[in-house]
Amino acid sequence: MQLRFKPAAQPLLSVVVPVYNERAVLPLLHARLTAVLSGLPLRYEIVLVDDGSRDGSDIDMADLAARVLHVRAVRLSRNFGKEAALTAGIAHAKGDAVVVLDADLQDPPELIPQMIEAWQAGADVVAMRRRTRAGETATKKLSAHLFYRLLNRVSAVDIPEDTGDFRLMSRKAVDALGQLPERNRYMKGLFAWIGLPTTVLLYDRAPRAAGHTKWDYLGLLRLAFEGITSFSVAPLRIAMVLGLLTALTGVLFGGWIIAKTLVLGEVVQGYPSLIAIMTLLGGVQLVSVGLLGEYVGKTYFEAKQRPLYLVRDIVERRQTSRSVGVRMVEERGHAA
Repeated sequence: MQLRFKPAAQPLLSVVVPVYNERAVLPLLHARLTAVLSGLPLRYEIVLVDDGSRDGSDIDMADLAARVLHVRAVRLSRNFGKEAALTAGIAHAKGDAVVVLDADLQDPPELIPQMIEAWQAGADVVAMRRRTRAGETATKKLSAHLFYRLLNRVSAVDIPEDTGDFRLMSRKAVDALGQLPERNRYMKGLFAWIGLPTTVLLYDRAPRAAGHTKWDYLGLLRLAFEGITSFSVAPLRIAMVLGLLTALTGVLFGGWIIAKTLVLGEVVQGYPSLIAIMTLLGGVQLVSVGLLGEYVGKTYFEAKQRPLYLVRDIVERRQTSRSVGVRMVEERGHAA
């Protein structure tokens, strides 16, 4: 594969890596990224975003950024979540193209040249679809498979199936993403929402290189619910249909009781049927109110207009015509 750019017009590639308690994998991440990027005929930068790590990852990141010219460490003031950290990294990326990569190296950096080739061919977004998922349990694979298909069924946006955050975006796509101001962010959906020309490449996902996953099933369930409620009102419609079916069932059951009493002369069995109906209606009402509350809650947080994240500082090594120095910038905050 030959990537060719004119020497005077070499583009800048930014690689954005959100980091949360990944100290064990950081040296290997930098080594593999540098080995790939240094062999490409373009300029590059690595933007590491610390999302409030507690294992010393932020210290190692700052030290690496102070020593290595192509690395910038963006340290958030606390843990804001992966979606916010990813937004922060993209906002601080300066490249003509931006690659999003997880720190655990399950998404191989060695695929970046293929992504750049697709970008050169005219794609504004190069999405990487997982063909296989090594190192993951059968339960997680099945749940992910079903979730992506469910999300596509209920969403008006065509979100590529089996595709995570690993992708390349042109500067045009990054600028378009920057125009989306919502605080409740499901990045996979936002990537698809901008709707620019997209190329999908297949790859085999590797096991985690070091450390352990920060996601449990409860966290994944919350993320899945966030994705569905951020891009669809289908849950509200399902609750409405469920309410109509429950009301219809009540009418039919009431008619059946009247018929038995008048025609067959049977005594109405009040207590058990009453409790069953009350329990059913109560459950339907609580589910409906809960779904409505989820959407109202999203509106509540959007109305507050709080910043999506706050940046503690930015550490980078800058080279001038006369010297090389370390630059540390403190920022008050940033609203996505």
